[in-house]
Amino acid sequence: MGELNFFLALQVKQSTKGTFISQQKYIKELLKRFDMEVSKVIDTPIATATRLDIDESSSSVNQTMYRGIIGSLLYLTISIPDIIFSVGLCARFQSNPKESHPKAAKRFLRYLKGTQDLVLYYPPCDNFNLTGYIDADYAGYLVTGKLLAVLSSYGSKSN
Repeated sequence: MGELNFFLALQVKQSTKGTFISQQKYIKELLKRFDMEVSKVIDTPIATATRLDIDESSSSVNQTMYRGIIGSLLYLTISIPDIIFSVGLCARFQSNPKESHPKAAKRFLRYLKGTQDLVLYYPPCDNFNLTGYIDADYAGYLVTGKLLAVLSSYGSKSN
């Protein structure tokens, strides 16, 4: 049967050094699909001052395109946990996206363009513990003022 190389858009590389998982190919396909291949790379998935509202006075945008971006980004959260909060925030507006929502979603694609070479690494050991924490809501959701946190994991060897 052989080694696993691709599974549900996950690229898997197994070696004596461990297992490496990425979605680099999928990210490249998304950048091409949404015409973001030549876009400028940015350092964060969402700007700290971003405020997305449900009742914006701006006009509605193409719902199908917006849902396509959000669905693709939700799929990427499998291997890229730092976008979970931000993508979830944008996903709330799929039923009636306004002009600012696709801009925020396309910002994720610009962020992913700069981080597409990063991988999840699992070392080849018997005493492997998953631990970790990530606070990816960038100091709270500005609409409600509530602080939301996301728990994530990374690998470490037990001593």
